[in-house]
Amino acid sequence: MQITAPCVVSLTWRLEDAQGQSVEELNPAMEFFYGGDDLFAKVEEALTGHVTGDEVSVALQPEDAFGDYDSALVCFEPREVMPENVVVGMQFEGLPEGASTPDMPADRIYTVTEVYPEHVVLDGNHPLAGIGLRIHVTVCDVREATEEEIEAGTLGDAGVTVLDGPAPDEPVH
Repeated sequence: MQITAPCVVSLTWRLEDAQGQSVEELNPAMEFFYGGDDLFAKVEEALTGHVTGDEVSVALQPEDAFGDYDSALVCFEPREVMPENVVVGMQFEGLPEGASTPDMPADRIYTVTEVYPEHVVLDGNHPLAGIGLRIHVTVCDVREATEEEIEAGTLGDAGVTVLDGPAPDEPVH
């Protein structure tokens, strides 16, 4: 079966940064709804018409993937509002209670990027924001979508963090 909307594709991929460094590998294959909100538009465009066994490589500029880096999504929070065991790399859904920058978006994932005795730096950008990427995709299977899948326009949270959308007001890719 050729990939045409709507359908479900089973994919593996290797994601690299612009220098060819591996960012993520998806293996074993995972299913995605094609023609909805599960994949980046450029990846869907490149997959159109392909069949099981085909391999496709796509260059993604930041605007095609996780968006440009937004320095306005970085904030400094007092150390005392953070958990005692806070370390670089920890992530929080929204800002902690008692945060000193209440104007920051509440529905973001914030990553701790620096820890100091008096404050902690939190970054609400996706870790791959502002980075050009190359994705190498292998089509493992293509099947017709069920009525429920078509109605939903997604297979839901596939557990893949790399293809999460760049902002809460944008669809998940």
